[in-house]
Amino acid sequence: MKLELQEVEEWGLFENTTHPLVIAGPCSAESEEQIFRTAYDLKCLGINVLRAGLWKPRTRPNCFEGVGEAGLPWLLRVRGELGMKISTEVANIHHVHEALKAGVDMLWIGARTSANPFAMQEIADALQGTDVPVLVKNPINPDVELWIGALERLNMAGLKKLGVIHRGFSAYGKHKYRNVPQWQLPIEIRRRYPGILMLCDPSHIAGQRIYIPEIAQQAMDLGFDGLIIESHICPETALSDAAQQLTPVNVGKLLRKLVIRNDHTENIEYKENIDELRARIDVIDSELLDLLALRMKVSDEIGKYKKQNNITILQAGRWEKILEKVFSYGDKQGLDIEFLEKIFKAIHQASIDRQSSIMQSEKK
Repeated sequence: MKLELQEVEEWGLFENTTHPLVIAGPCSAESEEQIFRTAYDLKCLGINVLRAGLWKPRTRPNCFEGVGEAGLPWLLRVRGELGMKISTEVANIHHVHEALKAGVDMLWIGARTSANPFAMQEIADALQGTDVPVLVKNPINPDVELWIGALERLNMAGLKKLGVIHRGFSAYGKHKYRNVPQWQLPIEIRRRYPGILMLCDPSHIAGQRIYIPEIAQQAMDLGFDGLIIESHICPETALSDAAQQLTPVNVGKLLRKLVIRNDHTENIEYKENIDELRARIDVIDSELLDLLALRMKVSDEIGKYKKQNNITILQAGRWEKILEKVFSYGDKQGLDIEFLEKIFKAIHQASIDRQSSIMQSEKK
């Protein structure tokens, strides 16, 4: 399905804002003073869109779940006195109705909600007939089709001011970041919808403020349109996500240090060199495809031989030896082990699938 999208310049939200677009504010609205002081300092940095959570979906009960609609007047004061646009997260019909009634300028949909097609459809139905901008965070699990499905439901309801927020994906076990970035998924969204607004949420990917700058820079290197950052006037006292929030002062330092990349250049020498390098990549890709095809043909022959001799497809010892050799040789070539493991697991699975098909075919 092709999305009908309205250009970001026509949203009326980011006037007088240079690249990258920045939305900032506390994870949760906690008090009128906290909201206004944070917003004032962010406005002094030139940030014109405030984010603040009013309804907070929490994993465990008896945690701070937000002040709800009681915080809407605080956001309206920010807009009235500071001239900032205001945005908040909605997770159900009640949130939508309250936010629209208050005239909130922009909404976003969180990762837990975007993963639920029933919830997304209810929100899309509640928003039908409005033109409020809506940003959709990636689902908690790495499923690009689920992410796109959330966008499609909103678009089918007539919403054209749509964008996405990349906040990383939940993963079992210990990792450097709170959420694994898996940058290939937002890259796939951009490939399918080149004109869509794409923001990075480095706060939720990082989980700790020390990592926010490196994630924000990587997003800029990948051509993201901007950032949505959690900022609190006093992060140490925050009632939610204290470890990943920056003071407005540190948001300013972060933005000043960001290196912004261009998506094109008129430099003739660059164009000639990049074209030559890309041509070499094309040749190598063709050679890789030829080798993969050859490997699969050999795998087919192995499958036929196993069938004739009534041998199981999976030989665990053989697979371990393959990985051992791959990792050893790859390390000498300066290749990342995790990268090699992903590639060879995919190749191995494809070989198993082909051999399974051979095993189940009629004997000729």
